[in-house]
Amino acid sequence: MTGLPEQSPLGRAAPLIERYDAGLLYPIARRPKREEIGLPEQIPFFGADLWTAYELSWLNARGKPQIAIAHVTVPCETPNIVESKSFKLYLGSFSNTPFASADEVRERIRADVSEAVWRDSGRQSSIGVRLILPELFDQEPLHEMDGLSLDRLDIECTDYSPAPHLLGAAFDEKPVVETLTSNLLKSNCLVTGQPDWGSVQIRYSGPQIDQGGLLRYLVSFRNHNEFHEQCVERIFMDVQRRCKPVKLAVYARYTRRGGLDINPFRTSHPQGLPRSVRTARQ
Repeated sequence: MTGLPEQSPLGRAAPLIERYDAGLLYPIARRPKREEIGLPEQIPFFGADLWTAYELSWLNARGKPQIAIAHVTVPCETPNIVESKSFKLYLGSFSNTPFASADEVRERIRADVSEAVWRDSGRQSSIGVRLILPELFDQEPLHEMDGLSLDRLDIECTDYSPAPHLLGAAFDEKPVVETLTSNLLKSNCLVTGQPDWGSVQIRYSGPQIDQGGLLRYLVSFRNHNEFHEQCVERIFMDVQRRCKPVKLAVYARYTRRGGLDINPFRTSHPQGLPRSVRTARQ
C-alpha cells in the first residue's frame, strides 16, 4: 500500500537496519499533489526524477565491503514517488548483506524501487539503475547548469510563497528560444519543514518570458513546503499557464540530503533526459 507523507519515516527516529530489507521503501502517491495544481489524470508532460545515491555499500561473498554511486531514474508517469528517508534507510540495509556482484545489487534495487513506484496501480514497469564503481569515480563530471543566469538581476523580492501572478511574457513580440537558470531556488520539506536548496533551468520557445518576474517567482518558493518533484511540477504548470510557451522544459537539481540528491525533469515534448551531472553544491 502507498502511504501518507506524515506517516513516512521523515522526522521520526529510525533504527539502524543493516540487513537487506525491501520493506523499508515507502511509496507516496503523486496524484493528490497533482490534483492540487489542477493536473488531469493524463499528465501534460514527460520526464523523470533523477536520483543520485552516494552512500551505497554492501559485502562481497568474502565479507569485504564494496561501494558504488547509484544513478536511479524514475519516470514521471509512475503513480508514486519514494519518500527520500525511506530510500536512504533501504540503501543502508545493504551494508551488512552479502551479494555475489554489483550486478546483483543493481538488479535488486531496480526490482524493489520499480515495485514501490508502481504499487497499487495494477501496472508494472522498470525504472533505470546505473552503478558507478570506484575505479570510475574520477570520471564523474561536475558542471553548472547551462543558460543565462537570472541571478544577475538586481531585483526586489517580497513574496516567499508561490506567486504565479509574478510571471508574464511578451505576447505581442517576436517569439524567442531561451535557456534561463537560477541558483536561488529554495523550498522546504513537506513533512519536516527543513530547507531544500536547489538550482533550476528553464528551457523554452515562445513569447519571451519576463526575466525579473520569473526570478521573483522562483524566489517565492522560499517558504513553501513541498517535495522536490512537486515543486518542479508546480513551476512547470505555472510557467505553462501564465507564459504559454510553445515548448517548455524545467529541470531542477537539489543539494543532497542523507546521501541522496533528487533532480526532477519535466518537458512538454518528448526528448532525451539530461545527463545526471552534479553541480558544485551537490
